[in-house]
Amino acid sequence: MDNIKIIAKNRRAFFNYTVDDRVEAGIVLQGSEVKSIKDGKLSFPDAWAEVVSGEVWLNSFKISENPYSSIFNHEPDRKKKLLLHKDEIKRLNRKVEEKGFTLVPLSFYLKHGRVKVELGVCKGKKLYDKRAAIKERDADRDAQREFRLR
Repeated sequence: MDNIKIIAKNRRAFFNYTVDDRVEAGIVLQGSEVKSIKDGKLSFPDAWAEVVSGEVWLNSFKISENPYSSIFNHEPDRKKKLLLHKDEIKRLNRKVEEKGFTLVPLSFYLKHGRVKVELGVCKGKKLYDKRAAIKERDADRDAQREFRLR
């Protein structure tokens, strides 16, 4: 993976959801937004995407204002349009219309200087699935600790 710089990962999404499918999408941004993202000033703990009339929009994704942009600053909470091919949008729309599936941003990264988002078609985990994940993670951590000690 050359020319890719990861800006942020949504670790909470991997804990709360099972990821069924992944898609790379571009984002329509303003100049001050790009600068803020490159500085890592973004927040998306409960962000999600939706398909509205053949377009994909990212909601609850906050990009902090850039202090050096003066009057040309952006609105931090505005919806961002995602750039995908029509066929990809149709495929995602079919999956999202199924019960329980949602589009969740998994990571944001720079690819050849452009900001990209990795969208996941996700289904929510039940409480017992989350407990099993915690138990598995703890067991892996204990095993790694044993290997280090020996």
